[in-house]
Amino acid sequence: MLNRYKVLFARTALIATAVLLLSPLGTLAQATAAPASSSQSTASASKDRWLHVRVISSDAKGETVRVNVPLELAEKLLPAIHQDRIHDGKVKIDNAHMNDVDLHALVDAIRTTKDGEFVTVQSNDCDVRVAKQSNHLIVHVLDKENSKKSEVEVKVPMKVIDALFSAGKDELDIVAALHALSAQGDTELVSVKDHENTVRVWLDSKNVTD
Repeated sequence: MLNRYKVLFARTALIATAVLLLSPLGTLAQATAAPASSSQSTASASKDRWLHVRVISSDAKGETVRVNVPLELAEKLLPAIHQDRIHDGKVKIDNAHMNDVDLHALVDAIRTTKDGEFVTVQSNDCDVRVAKQSNHLIVHVLDKENSKKSEVEVKVPMKVIDALFSAGKDELDIVAALHALSAQGDTELVSVKDHENTVRVWLDSKNVTD
């Protein structure tokens, strides 16, 4: 039973990470590289909402990747990208790899229930916490199975999750999720820490990363 919880909620947490990181954000970032005046840049930063991804490698090379994408631009460009599982701003998912769990039913159940801590699993190899707080879904997974721990934390507004699952049964609607995300305040969405990389995904009004 513990392994079932571990796989289910670890994958739930990583869905949000995959959606944000596996989307062609690099392509979108290149599209924003056109020069702009200082006044234009300041006005854009104060008006637009920006999605930031930062990946810091822990290996000997110590590479750091930063991606900054204005949500408005991402909403317009993503529907034009067709790559692997990404088509028309949506990502195809395979329910066969979701441990026979109906994700849409799961999301609907969480959306309609009151705030609270739904699942807490503590063991020698894994700690899992799933909760709903202030209309945010919070998933925290600490993998202690290996000698080097890995930690994943996801905090996503329920409105964004509803939009993400508003497509068909086997699809995630990225564009709808980005549109819902644009109405949110500054927030940290994903944090991943392991022996290979440190990943952070967050939203604010700045056009540069920290």
